[in-house]
Amino acid sequence: MKRRFVFGLVLVALLLNLAVGAKIYLSAPKPATAADNVQVNMDLMRDALQKIHSEYVDGKGLTYQQLVYSALRGVVDQLDPHSEFLDADSFQQMQDDTEGQFGGLGLVVSFKGGYVTVVSPMDGTPGFRAGILAGDRIVKVEGRSVEKMPLDDVVKQLRGEPGSTVTITIERPSSGETKSFMLTRAVIQMTMVKDINGNKAFPLDASKIGYIHITQFGDNTGDELEAALGRLKQQGMKGLILDLRWNPGGLLEQAVEVCQKFLPRGQLVVSTEGRHTVDKYFAKGDGDELKGIPIVVLVNLGSASAAEIVTGCLQDLHRAVVLGEKTFGKGSVQTIFPLEDGSALKLTIAKYYTPSHKVIHEHGITPDILVPLTDTEEAALLIKRAPGGLDAIPGKDRAVIESLHDRQLERAEDLLKGLQLYDQMTGRAAPEKMAAK
Repeated sequence: MKRRFVFGLVLVALLLNLAVGAKIYLSAPKPATAADNVQVNMDLMRDALQKIHSEYVDGKGLTYQQLVYSALRGVVDQLDPHSEFLDADSFQQMQDDTEGQFGGLGLVVSFKGGYVTVVSPMDGTPGFRAGILAGDRIVKVEGRSVEKMPLDDVVKQLRGEPGSTVTITIERPSSGETKSFMLTRAVIQMTMVKDINGNKAFPLDASKIGYIHITQFGDNTGDELEAALGRLKQQGMKGLILDLRWNPGGLLEQAVEVCQKFLPRGQLVVSTEGRHTVDKYFAKGDGDELKGIPIVVLVNLGSASAAEIVTGCLQDLHRAVVLGEKTFGKGSVQTIFPLEDGSALKLTIAKYYTPSHKVIHEHGITPDILVPLTDTEEAALLIKRAPGGLDAIPGKDRAVIESLHDRQLERAEDLLKGLQLYDQMTGRAAPEKMAAK
């Protein structure tokens, strides 16, 4: 009997101990997981880099900086096609894009669908004159595949001393055609605003229609546009064609400055939404400088980023008719974070939204009036627009190119002439809300 009593007490004690232990375990806070512990994972990275540095069979001469840079590129490449790790040279090249000049081919490229894709060939550059088109995929440089190469390494190979040559191979998705070009690098001048002849004279045509081509949104775009509008207004402009075709974008602030020249003060131009913040950008100018003057905006696949901000804003607010082809669809915000050794991180921190909160990223802007061009028409147009472009074309081919018209520009001119005719017939201004519903 005593033995049973003792065994019973032991059993009760054990059950109480298990119950109390289980309660303590269940109520204790869970420790941070190793997957999100900074110190644990930094130690892991340090150990791995040390092991690679000391043991890798072909690692003689391999520096820790090379290993860290490669690791950073690998991390950032997994984020999205527009975020980059920039070493000091690449960071300087990026600054050259918006501030000055550089030696290269004049091809603005981005990753899209896993390919190094031409966003836009810049007017008058070697890539532009060769007939390379927006949407072409660069598959080789100097015969070497760029399939797994970081974007900044591809850009380094495309750029170089003016006068030097480089051979690139492109694939054209629309036709499946593959072509190779041996191109001579040139000094790429960052002229932002041009007239119809590629100059800065800005003449009007017989119908008092003005034409402005914005090639890129750099530091001086707003000032150059202001000067162009001043010349056109002095001549009595009655309609404006704003050409943003093959414009790869640029600075957000300059896109806002361009928009505010055509909008009332205080009007929302664009908003950006990030992980932690929502920012809104409003027109701060003196109001619509072309009040009552109709505008047509020309776009195509080469219109991207800041060009899409302007297009989407003026379309949303019915300040312009958008004509041409669907834009590229690059509507994300990248911010540069300089690092201590001269390198930098370019990180996507937000996405753009039009005033009506339409997303641009991976959607693009659909024109009010769709006027597509064939590859042949587009290539011919690029050659005709390039300074001296026709001079390099044999006589027979030159005649074919000269016979092809810029149908998008012609449709824009016809639309503005029609609005002028409406004014004359009715004796009143055409409706302000021009954009198609």
